[in-house]
Amino acid sequence: MNLNRRTAALLLAFATMLWGFAFIAQKNAMEYMGAFTFIGARYVLGGLVVLPLAIMEYRRAVRRPDWQGWAIIAAVSFNFLAGSWLQQTGLRLTTATNGGFLTGLYVFFVPLILLAAFRIRPHIMVWICAPLAMAGLYTLNGGRLDQLNVGDIYVVGSSFFWALHVLLLGYAARLTAMPIFVSAISFLSAGLLAGAGALMFEAPTLSAMSAGWIEIAYAGIFSTAIAFTLQAIGQMHVPSANAAIILSGEALFAAIGGAVVLGERLTPMGYLGAAMIFTAIVLVETVPAIAERRQKNAA
Repeated sequence: MNLNRRTAALLLAFATMLWGFAFIAQKNAMEYMGAFTFIGARYVLGGLVVLPLAIMEYRRAVRRPDWQGWAIIAAVSFNFLAGSWLQQTGLRLTTATNGGFLTGLYVFFVPLILLAAFRIRPHIMVWICAPLAMAGLYTLNGGRLDQLNVGDIYVVGSSFFWALHVLLLGYAARLTAMPIFVSAISFLSAGLLAGAGALMFEAPTLSAMSAGWIEIAYAGIFSTAIAFTLQAIGQMHVPSANAAIILSGEALFAAIGGAVVLGERLTPMGYLGAAMIFTAIVLVETVPAIAERRQKNAA
């Protein structure tokens, strides 16, 4: 899929918008069903939505995944499920303030994992913009953390798996050149495993799922089928560390969704945090591009 990096970054930004608006759906769904039930329903739905496109992409592929490709796809699916379940479980036990900030830790985990595990040094702007985005997330959430509890541990754990998901998804999409196929397999795999977990631990009912069908529909179609697939496509062209900072913009759209749907309003400190996140997103993509263009012109 031929995209320039600017377009790919815009796709990632659009995905963060859909995720940010989904935060309300995720919170509301917990009133009707358990974490495994909600995750299973949304991911199976999302997988079925993109499955026709995934089949078309697979049939047109120049090469099919080998054992290494399938192993990476399996790793993507596992981290996808682990991050989702830990986050969803944590949201039942902690506050939105803590959950929003602690989930954003993956912004910092991604470059650290790249450096420690893969000996890949991200661009210097990543080391400037990642702390700036983290500070923005903290400020956006009111510049404080409520009393920590066990839910916060779940959310911190989810942020680590989300960081691995960002890294592995970008690698899998580039390795297979089939981002939609990779997305569909990870959705369906995670959804079926979560469904099995729901049957084992939660005893889901049709009445509960019917009560939360709007939340399932939004999360399954928009937040999963569209947003995560756009993430896979975008990460074919944007380095993982840069992508993580762009994806941190989810908090901005969560705040917008809260204002539109729930009538919530940001404090002056919240607006400052939003500006810091937006600045980090712009700088991490524009500064390296400008520097690269100047080097080419000088040569």
